[in-house]
Amino acid sequence: MDLRPGLAARVELTVAEADTAAALGSGDVPVLATPRVLALAEAATVAATAAALPAGSTTVGTRVELAHLAATPVGRTVVAEAILSDVDGRRLGFTVSVRDGDAVAARGKVERVMVDREAFVKRAYQ
Repeated sequence: MDLRPGLAARVELTVAEADTAAALGSGDVPVLATPRVLALAEAATVAATAAALPAGSTTVGTRVELAHLAATPVGRTVVAEAILSDVDGRRLGFTVSVRDGDAVAARGKVERVMVDREAFVKRAYQ
């Protein structure tokens, strides 16, 4: 296992109608929805550690702190970046940001916990 602070990844999204607050029910405006911003940030956290996890392991989200700072209209491309900032046993802490060009559209922290994929799914469905 080579999980160490500094691992990072970026994920891009060109905002479509399906990504808007109006489409997702988190508001009634045609701009990038906060739930979609969060999903994009989490996708970046998953990508940052995927290659470093032990075989059979995955991570699950356990805590999020996110400030959605700016509206992003349909057609714009945003880039989410996650950086693994701390490792405490199975707990992984990330700093995340979402940028729309040079502007920071969102920033925050995401915590994930490493689990055995098969055991986790089995427990969830019992």
